[in-house]
Amino acid sequence: MHIESALPTPLPKKPGHDQLYEKAKELEVAFLTEMLAHAGLGESSDAFGGGIGEEQFASFLRTEQARGIVEKGGLGLAQSIFESLVKAQEAKHD
Repeated sequence: MHIESALPTPLPKKPGHDQLYEKAKELEVAFLTEMLAHAGLGESSDAFGGGIGEEQFASFLRTEQARGIVEKGGLGLAQSIFESLVKAQEAKHD
């Protein structure tokens, strides 16, 4: 599966912003993981399902799929969160 984002993902430019950007991406991963779960991704089929083991590990699969989506640009949510965090941090230091 080849995923390309229509949204550019600019990298943080100031020192200390790398950490904020990584946290913003983690929040987008968490959001996408939940959305993939609600969309039914990873649900076991009735006839040939993997049983309890499949159910237990489906969340790990969803998280890694969400992480892959975010690394390819995601929904742009990480960038919005990052910009909000930067504004909040700058306001705190002013």
